[in-house]
Order: sequence, then structure tokens, then C-alpha cells
Amino acid sequence: MNLPEDFKYTKTHEWVRFLDEGSIEIGLSDYAQSELGDIVFVNLPQPGDKLTSGASFADVESVKGVSDIFSPLDGAVKEVNEALLSAPELINQSPYEAWLIRGTGTVPEGELLSAAEYRALLPEE
Repeated sequence: MNLPEDFKYTKTHEWVRFLDEGSIEIGLSDYAQSELGDIVFVNLPQPGDKLTSGASFADVESVKGVSDIFSPLDGAVKEVNEALLSAPELINQSPYEAWLIRGTGTVPEGELLSAAEYRALLPEE
């Protein structure tokens, strides 16, 4: 299981990367994409949409069904990864490069896990 050490993770299997300009990238973990199977559609929010920690902000459709994506962030969508709209399979191919959104705001304390803490939550391989 690929879990970059410089990323943070949520209990709902999103990854978070803090960018230099104060933005936050959010995507799906390697574990999440492997459990979903082949992703065939992504429904993303619009720039400017409000984000609430713990609330769904997007969904992905895979061969197994539709799954909500939950925000670890209280804030707003700054940018969406438009490439995923025409090529959702990029999430399966490179989950840590295929970010879903970039947002601004704050992450509530205790919301994010280190790679080691997240790995401990995952079932044994």
C-alpha cells in the first residue's frame, strides 16, 4: 500500500497535502481507490463552493457503486482538477497525483492522521 509520509489522511480515506501558498489539496488514498475498483465517473464541486468538515463535497462512481468524498476542511473550493472529468481513471492510476480539489480554510484539530496512524486503521493485507 502506497502511503506517502508527507501527506495527511482522514478516517474516511481522503488524503490531504498542504501547499506552499496556503491551499490544501484533497484526493483519494491508494487504499480507497483499490477498494472502489475502476473509477468511471467523478462529480466535483464548483470553485467557490463551501466546504464543511465531515460533509460530502463530491462523489465518485466505480464499477462497484457510487461513493461520497468527505471534506476534512472548513472553507471553500479554490480549484477543481478538471482532467478527472474526462479521465476519472487517473485516480486509479496515480491516486496521489490525481487530486480532486484545492481548497482554502482550516482543518479542525484532530481531523488528520499521519501515514503511520492511517496505516494502523487499514485492514491487514
